[in-house]
Amino acid sequence: MAPQVQIIGVAGMRDVRPGDDLAALILEAVRGQGADIEDGDVLVVTQKIVSKAEDRLVDLRQVEPSTRAQEMAARMGKDARLLEVILRESRRIVRQEGGVIICETKHGFVCANAGVDTSNVGGGVVSLLPENPDESAERIRAAIQQEKAGASVAVIISDTFGRPWREGHTNVAIGVAGMRPVKDYVGETDPHGYVLRVSTMAVADELAAAAELVMEKLSRVPVAIVRGFDYQRAEGSARELIRPRERDLFR
Repeated sequence: MAPQVQIIGVAGMRDVRPGDDLAALILEAVRGQGADIEDGDVLVVTQKIVSKAEDRLVDLRQVEPSTRAQEMAARMGKDARLLEVILRESRRIVRQEGGVIICETKHGFVCANAGVDTSNVGGGVVSLLPENPDESAERIRAAIQQEKAGASVAVIISDTFGRPWREGHTNVAIGVAGMRPVKDYVGETDPHGYVLRVSTMAVADELAAAAELVMEKLSRVPVAIVRGFDYQRAEGSARELIRPRERDLFR
């Protein structure tokens, strides 16, 4: 039988507030739609609700922009307070052009605006990426496995990134727990007898992107269950997906 993968959107979650128990909210929503979490499932959780639960929120009215942020704002026509938050979340600015700011975050991710986001928050508040997305994923995973005794699951924290060479955006994994985020084919032999030397698939990113098909941006589905994917069970870390700077042609 050909391999099959099922993606189940988890709807019905209320708005997440700082301090909320995300694992409990996810389990409540899953059961509320007559579903369950099974052994081997991968849960893909959007960054936004993780950041809200962890109170990674900043009220721009309380931000005092630095001289650098003010100079950038005058040049780019942007809110100096927002630019100040972006600068605080950045290890460095990779490039600025046409009003776009590409940053390397403190985590090592290269993305627009250091992951600082104004969408789905409101009230002059912006959300930041979790301090440690891998730890965030592991906390959710541990709590769900404690509740679902005997079930081993993996958790991916996803966010939306742009991509070099390609138009459009896609969801990627910024936090991983319970699985290897890459599948390495190096050293294996293809059907023609050729030994693979560079084939490494970013399966956590692929799962995050696939899950977005049922999440979408405006659907209020912040969690998806991916079922049937044969992943390698391991501690896991999204850091494995970050290309070292010396091999990154875009930095």
